[in-house]
Amino acid sequence: MDSKSDLRLKAKNIRKNLDLNFKSAEICAQIRNLKIYQNAENVMIYYPMRYEINLLDLLNDGKKFFLPKVFENDIIVCPYSSKLKKSSLNIYEPCSSAVNPEILDLIFVPALMIDNHNYRLGYGGGYYDRFLNKYPEIYTITPIAKELCVTNLPHEIFDITIDSVVYS
Repeated sequence: MDSKSDLRLKAKNIRKNLDLNFKSAEICAQIRNLKIYQNAENVMIYYPMRYEINLLDLLNDGKKFFLPKVFENDIIVCPYSSKLKKSSLNIYEPCSSAVNPEILDLIFVPALMIDNHNYRLGYGGGYYDRFLNKYPEIYTITPIAKELCVTNLPHEIFDITIDSVVYS
């Protein structure tokens, strides 16, 4: 089995050749049909980096949206606002103040790859795994291109599985 670092490179190369605008629109449409999303009031999305599935169209759905922000090596949850700034990790983050993550009904978790057991391959910082370990009761979904779904990924004891996957 390839190492996580080899798989990260492979995933990044695959993503460069995908029609992510089409896939993002298709995934947003699927998400809108999910009961868990329809019933959710407080939703954490992520601000997409280049070559990531873009969920920002969901911001038009009349829910309260939140974005993750890295603070002292952990994720904090902040209300979405149009005022964003680029972090040291090169990710757009909100300038708003943190809220209690327990208010969240649903979290969209980005991934480079995901496997048939819902283990995800992230960027290697462990931010989401540490965060999700603290809040296992919050439902999680990873939106991803089907080309990045694999049978098995290497995983460690601290890796957290995602509740469900939406792919196109």
